[in-house]
Amino acid sequence: MVEIGARILSLEKFSDIVFKGEKVALDKPAMDKVEASYQFLKGFSTGKLIYGINTGFGPMAQYKVSDKNRVQLQYNLIRSHSSGMGNLMSPLLGKAVLVARLNSLMQAHSGIHTSLVELLKELINNDIIPCIYEHGGVGASGDLIQLAHVALTLLGEGNVLHEGKTFPTEEVLRKFKLKPLEIHIREGISILNGTSAMTGIGLLNLVQAKKLLHWSVVLSAMTNEIVQAYDDHFSKELNMVKRHLGQNRIAAMLRYMLKDSKMIHSRSEHLYNPANIQHDVFEDKVQEYYSLRCVTQILGPVYDTLEHAQKIVVDELNSVNDNPVIDHENQNIFHGGNFHGDYVSLEMDKIKIAITRISMLAERQLNYLLNDKLNLILPPFVNLGVLGFNFGMQGIQFTAVSTVAENQTLSYPMYVHSIPNNNDNQDIVSMGCNAALMTRKVIDNSYEVLAIQAMTILQAIDYLACQKNLSPVTSLVYQSIRKIFPKFVEDAPRYSEQEKVKQYLLENDPQFSISSTGNQ
Repeated sequence: MVEIGARILSLEKFSDIVFKGEKVALDKPAMDKVEASYQFLKGFSTGKLIYGINTGFGPMAQYKVSDKNRVQLQYNLIRSHSSGMGNLMSPLLGKAVLVARLNSLMQAHSGIHTSLVELLKELINNDIIPCIYEHGGVGASGDLIQLAHVALTLLGEGNVLHEGKTFPTEEVLRKFKLKPLEIHIREGISILNGTSAMTGIGLLNLVQAKKLLHWSVVLSAMTNEIVQAYDDHFSKELNMVKRHLGQNRIAAMLRYMLKDSKMIHSRSEHLYNPANIQHDVFEDKVQEYYSLRCVTQILGPVYDTLEHAQKIVVDELNSVNDNPVIDHENQNIFHGGNFHGDYVSLEMDKIKIAITRISMLAERQLNYLLNDKLNLILPPFVNLGVLGFNFGMQGIQFTAVSTVAENQTLSYPMYVHSIPNNNDNQDIVSMGCNAALMTRKVIDNSYEVLAIQAMTILQAIDYLACQKNLSPVTSLVYQSIRKIFPKFVEDAPRYSEQEKVKQYLLENDPQFSISSTGNQ
């Protein structure tokens, strides 16, 4: 089990819960603090005006709520804000949101009853996922709309996703003998007023983005191998004089993957050998096109961007992000804006720009392989059939180009797109959940582009009949993908194979080839 509240929840542990179905447990000392926070708030709130306990919400905070209506106030908040629209979030995203909210509440600064975190734990462990809609949150008073749908589930209302189907929440809770949440003081606002939707989605984005980067390095290595590129552009000596960690890590990955290749050329053996430079004009490239030669400089910034984003979003995962903050240790309550999602929103925008760059690099490498006038070694569109009669990868290229174009448009940042709302109480907002969802779309799109690139590379390898000359690492990639995408000559619909290759990339991280590279 992954223990929540005991220590910092890492991206790896978060991923284990969401992707691998690891169960969660609640740390006993952390639970004691949750109880202490609740008891402090229960006593401290008597005779005081505290936002969201005996006041209205947002611009309605000027109105005092009577003691007899305090509990009903929380129910009203949840039900009135359960107003999302658009597509339902997938069970994977919904579970990520639950884990992120549970981890934040377990920091014990929310004044909630322990029954809330206990019920969240049960939803996660039994894969009972709230029906959360994509549209609604502006990411400033937290992800209000998305988290309201989480709260609605906790009340036993609305619908949930379970075992691939939609059921009334009440029915599923009854099946697992779970009691709906009972409001005590401020459980409603404590669930809603947080960044857990954008954070949960953002963490899933990071997992898939890092995997995508690994595949981009692998496919870049294979592309260089096919065209028998020179080795100095990913050499340690060339890259170490550029003092960026990401660039040097990418170069190390390429060296590791290509170290035993029989196809990569050594410049020292070829162009630095007087016997090979007797001509005035050379048919072979002295230097490769940028999409082949500048892989370390292009993917290096992506690596650094993802590393920085991971730190920021994991910090948010382990932060208190509701309002007000209940400080039972110092016996006080502090009002502010920890629910504001700027940290996550900005990082999501950076990620989607970086991932779009990956898709652009893949499209250029793909075009190089498909254009016989550029590569000079492959038939047009890597067509293994009859030229003019068969089409090879010609049709598939259109899909790649179209998808990259969509990524480029989606890369406009949400972080600088604020619309004041809530009677101008929320006069500047983060749009963090929108940013996270758009980033997820860009990542998914990019897997489609890389799937097409991978298919093209395999066809090129078969045309050149160079399987035995590949490095051990790239040979393994070739063999693995060929199991689900056989060599083809005759034309046929490829969409189902494209989807299979995409799913293979999504489900398999090529860490076997880069996990031990370091900076070698």
